[in-house]
Amino acid sequence: MSEQDPIPLSALQHWAYCPRQCGLIHLEQAFADNIHTARGQAVHHLVDEPGYEMKAGVRVERALPLWCDRLGLIGKADLVEFHPDGTVFPVEFKHGRKREKIHDDIQLAVQAICLEEMLKRPVPKGAIYHASSRRRREVEITPELRQLVEETAAAIRAMLASATLPPPANDGRCRECSLKDICQPEAIALHERRDRLEDDLFNPDAS
Repeated sequence: MSEQDPIPLSALQHWAYCPRQCGLIHLEQAFADNIHTARGQAVHHLVDEPGYEMKAGVRVERALPLWCDRLGLIGKADLVEFHPDGTVFPVEFKHGRKREKIHDDIQLAVQAICLEEMLKRPVPKGAIYHASSRRRREVEITPELRQLVEETAAAIRAMLASATLPPPANDGRCRECSLKDICQPEAIALHERRDRLEDDLFNPDAS
């Protein structure tokens, strides 16, 4: 993937969770499964098949293709509701119980931004559907969230242009990451710590 290619919508969620995870997937084309990715894939199978149905006058579209030419983004929405009053309401499916995570909100917000450009109408709200608890969490697409989408897209574009992999987080996020063995956050952190100790030992004036 080059900096000229459209950025997948999923990349923004990956970056918001961990920039290095985003780099490994979208810069180095690395990926691995674990229990969390398997559960996520199982949930998305519910909405992976394109199509639509009518529910109480609401047109429900599944696996709807999305794009935003302004930001150079492309992907699809799990589910979008088109209400009789003209309201457009994207719904992102996630495994697990109801929770509030900014990387989930960014993924929903970028879908709203794509729909606004495509349909020429406002999309002020959406929802995260949490499969384990079977509950929706409504999310307002605020100016702050929209700005975060813009900044995240720009950061990913800069990473692709530089072809530089971001450093590892080496924190609690790593425990649930399927790319931990590829990333090797502890080993890299240990190596960097040894380098700093050697610098302090042999170049005491440098610090």
